[in-house]
Amino acid sequence: MGLRYAIVAGLAGVLLVVSAIVQLTGPQTSINELTLGLITLHERYPRDIIAASIEGLGWFAVAATLVYLFGAARARNELLGPYMKYLALAGGVVAAIAGVAYESVIASKASDFVHQGNQTYMEAHQLTSQTGLVTLQLTGQAAALVLAMGFVLISLNAMRVGLLTKFLGYLGIFAGIFVLFGAAITPVPIVQAYWLIALAYLLSGRWPTGVPPAWQSGRAEKWPTSAEMREKRAKAAGARGRGKPAPTPAPEAAAAPARGTTRATTPKRKRKHRN
Repeated sequence: MGLRYAIVAGLAGVLLVVSAIVQLTGPQTSINELTLGLITLHERYPRDIIAASIEGLGWFAVAATLVYLFGAARARNELLGPYMKYLALAGGVVAAIAGVAYESVIASKASDFVHQGNQTYMEAHQLTSQTGLVTLQLTGQAAALVLAMGFVLISLNAMRVGLLTKFLGYLGIFAGIFVLFGAAITPVPIVQAYWLIALAYLLSGRWPTGVPPAWQSGRAEKWPTSAEMREKRAKAAGARGRGKPAPTPAPEAAAAPARGTTRATTPKRKRKHRN
């Protein structure tokens, strides 16, 4: 088992959560207004850059974890295309770099807005609509999409070859979807962090129900379908039924007269004749 990558996966989950918590602290705007937003960004820019750097390290660790999991899955199914690895690697690395670069540029724009000009909406709009800033935004969104695809495909194929339990496989698919849409639901990446920490626990060899057999056998070990599981349970129940010994009657039941017999139908005992 990959103990080193268990540490990397667990660290990735922790870094993503810590980054979100740092972003939630400090000054916040109560209304969505561009000029007020830039002033607030100027007040909290060191915090946002630190949070983006922590998140970037988290995405690097996520990319490394997914690449390792893909390598293990491809060793058990050589037909898997290498593009999945490149999706995870490119998505994680570009998302990390774009996030830090965006926070640095927007902090510079916020500083210009606060210290120069009249702090009008037109000035704020001109600063935030420049090509470089928009390009970084689009690059970050594209990287998130690519990383989400890598998340989904690698989790799905790792589950198919038996490296991930069905619970972890489907959870990994949802984690990939939450890379794109999770921020609209919750600011803390709970699903991604939970999957990464659970994967770290599995890679450490301490999974509660036992490590999936594919890790030890080195080959694909497909999970049985629902129909196969029902058939297996039925066969096990039938085997138990055939091997059960016939019940012995209770002593009272053996001594009792058969059902349907009466005193009239029981043969009378012969009386002894007295001399």
